[in-house]
Amino acid sequence: MSISIGAHVDQSDPIAEATARGTTLVQFFLGDPQGFKGPEVRYPGGAEALRADAEAAGIDLYVHAPYIVNVATTNNRIRIPSRKLLQQHVDAAAEIGAKGLIVHGGHVENKAGDPRVVETGFDNWRKAIAATDLKLPLLIENTAGGDNAMTRHLERIAGVWAAIDGTDGAEQVGLCLDTCHAHAGGNPLETVVDDVLAITGRIDLVHCNDSRDSFDSGADRHASLGAGTIDPDLLAAVVRDAGAPVVCETPGGVDEHTADLAWLRERL
Repeated sequence: MSISIGAHVDQSDPIAEATARGTTLVQFFLGDPQGFKGPEVRYPGGAEALRADAEAAGIDLYVHAPYIVNVATTNNRIRIPSRKLLQQHVDAAAEIGAKGLIVHGGHVENKAGDPRVVETGFDNWRKAIAATDLKLPLLIENTAGGDNAMTRHLERIAGVWAAIDGTDGAEQVGLCLDTCHAHAGGNPLETVVDDVLAITGRIDLVHCNDSRDSFDSGADRHASLGAGTIDPDLLAAVVRDAGAPVVCETPGGVDEHTADLAWLRERL
């Protein structure tokens, strides 16, 4: 089985980072992952040069939206800037020829435990998809923690997908399955691929990460492959069953990532 396996790298020169790791697939941020400032292409020559050089080298690019994006929230001071930032990253990712833009599912504020607030979060996702000009696939990622998270638990993922179904642009919405987040979020890896496919009908990308913490811990702390709490055979099985391109968001640099890619290839 031939599955493309790459890594999350520094954004300054993704082509060089891919070459150093012996891969043809990389993921990176465009700008500050924790700020609302907007995307920034740091590659020499800018977006046009990055697109051309990646195509010439046969390297697939994926962009991860800032962690701060939360289009589900009931707080308009976060939700409205998040929608603006999401559109800016869609535009920038499309400009460099990225295969997809990954974004976290976000969460709602629900201190009183009102179940209607979660429904508002689902509807806010619908509004965000309707308001965004999706020029490339938008890959919503499952997350690890938080009782008010939109994509930690399967029933919440189902709620998001039901809300956006039929919305203009919904055909451009896919799923990024993170193994560490699924494990820490309490979703058994033995069945998670089938469970997710039953809801979304698609898995567009896998973030293959081991987890430093135990099952259902709610902790988003990645570990190098084989160095965490996830059964190595399960990690490989998820990748194999999903059949989608893979990004390892594991700790370290070139040497550590090269070892992780080799670890996974050997088990596939």
